Amino acid sequence: MISTYLAPLDEVDKAREDHLAFIAGLEERGLVVSAGRQEPPVGGVILFDVDSEQEAQELIAQDPYVQRGLAEYKATGWKPTRGVLSTWKGKA
Repeated sequence: MISTYLAPLDEVDKAREDHLAFIAGLEERGLVVSAGRQEPPVGGVILFDVDSEQEAQELIAQDPYVQRGLAEYKATGWKPTRGVLSTWKGKA
């Protein structure tokens, strides 16, 4: 998922603690491979380990950034074939 912030960064940052707690919860469930803010900070990227775009959309709908209208996400499917993620445990 690739996000774009819809509000000024200072407004986004007010919800950042809640957003990071949300991401941590997904990590604990084994659903997040990696996540981070883009540079410059215009949005972020979350690599999910899920079976479908629908599942990713259902998860991201619970993100505090989305629920508060601070960011929108676009799903981009990706299958790593090279590098460290090519042997990721969730790869079929």
